[in-house]
Order: sequence, then C-alpha cells, then structure tokens
Amino acid sequence: MLQLDEKGLIPAIAQDANTREVLMLGYMNPGSLKRTLEGEDVWFYSRSRSDLWHKGEVSGNYMKVRSASMDCDGDAILLQVEPAGPACHTGNTTCFFTPLDRLPDFQRAEKGSGILEELFAVVQDRKREMPQGSYTAQLLEQGVPRIAQKVIEEAGETAIAGVKGDKEQLVREVADMMYHTLVLLSALGATPEEVWQELRQRRG
Repeated sequence: MLQLDEKGLIPAIAQDANTREVLMLGYMNPGSLKRTLEGEDVWFYSRSRSDLWHKGEVSGNYMKVRSASMDCDGDAILLQVEPAGPACHTGNTTCFFTPLDRLPDFQRAEKGSGILEELFAVVQDRKREMPQGSYTAQLLEQGVPRIAQKVIEEAGETAIAGVKGDKEQLVREVADMMYHTLVLLSALGATPEEVWQELRQRRG
C-alpha cells in the first residue's frame, strides 16, 4: 500500500536504468502513477500547476519507464527510466548537480499548516534544553496546571473576539490558543499527529 502525504502526493525518484544515476525527484498522485504504469512514459503531478505533468511534453526530453517500485515503507517510488535527454530544465543531465559542502540557507514554506509541526518541533527542543529566557521553557517549568490555565484564557479571548466580530483580533487569539495547546501537548507527551489521527476518524 502506498502512503500519500497530506496533499495526496508521493515523492518519486527517477533513476537512469543504464547508468544508475539519479536524475530527478518529482511527485505523483494516483492519476499520474496510473498513466505511468499503463503507458510508456513518466507522468508526474505538477504542484505549481495543480495538474498532471507529462515529463518532456515541453522540452521533448521524455522518460521511458523500465520499471517502478516502492520502498519498504510505501512512502516513496523509484522509477527506472530511459531518458531521451537531460532530466533538468537547466540542461543538466541530472537535477542533482549542486554540491553541498556546508550547511546552506533554508527557505521555509510560508503557506499551509506545516507551521504547526515546525512550531511543535521548537517546543520540543525547548523542553529538552530548557534555555533561560525562553517563554516556552518557563511555561513547561511551571507545569501542566499553568499551561492548561493559559489555554483556557486564550480560548476565552478567542470567543470574545469572535462575538465582537473582530477578525484581526480573532486571528491573533486563535494563534495564541494554538501555541499554548501545542505546549500542553508537549508537556503531556502527546503530539499533533495524534490529534490529526483523531480528526481523521471524524471525517465521516
């Protein structure tokens, strides 16, 4: 069974079937994988266009599929391909041509709910290190009753902002409530994923 991410996608690595060189990383959804397995060429899912992408449709550098396999966890696909030309839009044979000899700068996604996992990771780090001057560390040191009290306070302020119809204040209060809820989860040894799993069971 293949495991799709929260956007319904799965990473797919294209490897030259003859040279074994890794050519590129793309993403697939059930539709693009179906076309790939039933046809001759590789199809990906374009996240920028939100549509199926026939690799090579613009450049002419198609990829013929030799085989497809999934990894042991079912969360990645390996495609053995015969490329008709360079895999990368830059004209390079492979997309992996930039060496990493030092820690690079990072660009973070500025949309979506991934910030919750990122923020929870920071909370977990504060819990381990307990640095002086950290508000999160202070909350954790004060214990669950104090953290729970803050969640109640922020929930009340959220409700008041909603009743007033104050959209900007509502956004700020919801953010405060979410942050303190993450700290409470951490203090009790729970994780956001457990919450997401509970929500998935309520989709019906």
